Amino acid sequence: MDRIDGIDRIKLGIFPTPLHKLKNISKCANTNVWIKRDDMTGVGFGGNKVRKLEFLLAEAKKQGAEIVLTTGGAQSNHAMLTACCANRLGMKPILVLKDKGVTARKGNLLLEYLMGTEVIFEKTDSYGEIYEKMDSIGRKSGKKYYSIPVGGSNGLGALGYVDCIKEIARQEKDRGVKFTHIICPEGSGGTHAGIALGAKLYMPHVRVIAMKVDTDPFEQITPEIARESAKLLDLDIDIKDDFNHIDCCGSGYAIPSKEGNFAIKLLAEKEGLFLDPVYSGKAFAGLLHLSETRVFKPEDNVIFLYSGGAGGLFAIDVE
Repeated sequence: MDRIDGIDRIKLGIFPTPLHKLKNISKCANTNVWIKRDDMTGVGFGGNKVRKLEFLLAEAKKQGAEIVLTTGGAQSNHAMLTACCANRLGMKPILVLKDKGVTARKGNLLLEYLMGTEVIFEKTDSYGEIYEKMDSIGRKSGKKYYSIPVGGSNGLGALGYVDCIKEIARQEKDRGVKFTHIICPEGSGGTHAGIALGAKLYMPHVRVIAMKVDTDPFEQITPEIARESAKLLDLDIDIKDDFNHIDCCGSGYAIPSKEGNFAIKLLAEKEGLFLDPVYSGKAFAGLLHLSETRVFKPEDNVIFLYSGGAGGLFAIDVE
């Protein structure tokens, strides 16, 4: 039995998600570009957080939690999906969000309103302060509670993307295609950590490159999360600090970039797919830059992890 199969999880998503070639984009990029459709994970508008929540909420249930608290930016995809999944499992979600960005009732905040989710805004840039607030709310409730970090990005949550690579490895075999690169957005480190560890286990021939959409020190954060995941799996693997990161943040987190907006429009026009301005748009812009600078060869097979986030299109202007 694979070690990850021995970790508690709750089925929330619809897997495997599709993996297919973007024929028109491949012509533009002069390489073979594939897309892993994790916008189709089956909860809400889909997205990468569902894979993480299968492991995180299994632990919450095991601990007997009645309340689930988490955090993120005002338009956090992770927070919205946590609310969706917690509601399905009979636990009350409470979202403690940064009072920054679009706080009007649109985008993900509209979805949270429709779910009747309790949302609390905090005027701070410190997640440390927000975690203290979450614990205070949990204690005052008098009920058992479970706190999830921003993005679901810890060793347990990252197992969702270790498992995703196991899934991609099966799809690679089924299609008879040898993939050379996996490109993913990086906003809190957990998805990248899981993909990198999963690649070591199941697809060692693949180079993983993360496109940073925030300014946090992911060079330190991401390897540490991967080490936590490896420990949970009882793996004797040396996780080095040699992860591949490219800065695609632009003017700042959740601030649309010229390059990201171009990528959003290009994929919409050429493939009928809609990226978001916070994560996937900027990450795909990074992929296009690598193709323009000839990092990819014409014979390469490059996977773009589409992490979801379409709700942001209805909250943040794309010019």
